[in-house]
Amino acid sequence: MSSARQIFHRFKSLFEHSDTSASLHPKTRRPKVFCIGRNKTGTTSLEQVLRGFGYIVGLQSEAELLMNDWAVRDFRRIVQYCQTADAFQDVPFSLDFTYQILDYVFPGSKFILTVRNSADEWYESLVRFHGKLLGVNGVPTADDLKNFHYHSKGWMWQTTQYVYGVDETTLYNESIYKAHYTNHNNQAMEYFRFRPKDFLVLNISVPSAMQSLCNFLDIAYTGQMMPHLNKSKNSR
Repeated sequence: MSSARQIFHRFKSLFEHSDTSASLHPKTRRPKVFCIGRNKTGTTSLEQVLRGFGYIVGLQSEAELLMNDWAVRDFRRIVQYCQTADAFQDVPFSLDFTYQILDYVFPGSKFILTVRNSADEWYESLVRFHGKLLGVNGVPTADDLKNFHYHSKGWMWQTTQYVYGVDETTLYNESIYKAHYTNHNNQAMEYFRFRPKDFLVLNISVPSAMQSLCNFLDIAYTGQMMPHLNKSKNSR
């Protein structure tokens, strides 16, 4: 598998020799915001907050259709899609490689890594949510994902393979999923380690979360409360 460095340099070369490269640096009234936390870390709640702050948030249903591009590490259409709004969340923005490319293409952007209290909590919430979404009791099977129609039949199964590298025997393997969650968070924190003005780690269950978010986005904090949306039982 190509490293993030190799992918970045490949895209950088393509980007710099593109006739449209100049148009990919839009003049916006404020920096773009990319929510790069994995799903089931409060991304829906964060989306509502950003809308309340006046950001135009990209349509998740459209961004999800770019997963095939992400899978082959072709970021051209993903970058073009980022012209449509001010802020973005969920896939492919919550996946490795994407934030490195967007950091280069949109300098000065803000990146928010939403997290849970632990990998255990995140994993349990994810499995619970998927079971509820697919209408099954317990842990969904590969056949459940293959037969589920979202965008198209099998889309959820294909995307799960893209992200976690699993097959029928390792689907929802606790160790694999937790390692992906932990590695994603660690890599993002390492990448932005010396850039606190550009990067925020946000746990929306912490009482000070809203104030931290307001400070990061340079928005006046007046006691606003953080919403908790898209919850399955005992999850945010």
